[in-house]
Amino acid sequence: MRILITVCFDPIGHFAAILSASLAEYNPFLTLKNTVIFNEDCLEILRSIPEASIDMIFADPPYMLSNNGFSCQNGKRANVNKGDWDKSRGFEKDTIFHNTWISACRHILKPEGTIWISGTYHSIYQCGYLLQKNNFHILNDITWLKPNASPNLSCRFFTASHETILWARKEKKAKHTFNYDIMKNGSFPEDKLKKENSQMRSVWSITAPRNEEKEYGKHPAQKPLDLLKRIILASTKEDDIVLDPFCGSGTTAVACSLLKNRSFIGIEIDKKYCELAKKRCLQTLHSDFGFF
Repeated sequence: MRILITVCFDPIGHFAAILSASLAEYNPFLTLKNTVIFNEDCLEILRSIPEASIDMIFADPPYMLSNNGFSCQNGKRANVNKGDWDKSRGFEKDTIFHNTWISACRHILKPEGTIWISGTYHSIYQCGYLLQKNNFHILNDITWLKPNASPNLSCRFFTASHETILWARKEKKAKHTFNYDIMKNGSFPEDKLKKENSQMRSVWSITAPRNEEKEYGKHPAQKPLDLLKRIILASTKEDDIVLDPFCGSGTTAVACSLLKNRSFIGIEIDKKYCELAKKRCLQTLHSDFGFF
């Protein structure tokens, strides 16, 4: 088991202090100019990070969908099994798992810090309940509409074409970061529902990852780069530290790097996805494009 940590600028040394003081015992999987990659269990790493040190968390936990069923992929029938990490252990054990990582995330968030959790109906209601149980204050539930969603092969229920993303603040009375003007007046050409110079609403129309985002391979639950760029841009400011406990193919790391001046800690349990994230981070590091 290993972990991915990517750094994107740390002028005051707070991020470096977290790494040296709390995570020094872990050997890096990759070290770049602004990137460090480890490969460990996220629960172990979350316990090692100092209390109230993280500004924002994006989490895309396992949906527990690997049940030997089938789905549609590129117009063809495909097995839904993604790996042992995606297998349900039963409702009670799944709930304990989600509660453990959510409570650990609360411990390391700053009082004004926020967490985003993405999921389908298989997991998102458990996570929403546990956010409230752990005294988070839910700010929004975002509907991520997928215009190019895969068809439903069984033809026995409605075609799933969205995921829900919960956004919550650690402390109800704290003042969280929300870049309202950027969300209202920024350019979001990928989203056909976003009207120019109007308030950003809670339904986002963003296609699944483009082919160029899968150049080095793909993760079965990979999120589009446009989605993560929007989330980070909306809820962080320069010099903030962003953490992703289920980093997968490294989309959050890439988005953080493109936005500049954000530090990033990501965690990935599977070495092959660390390798994929490494390639994507290297590509971003050597690219000339970015934001702001």
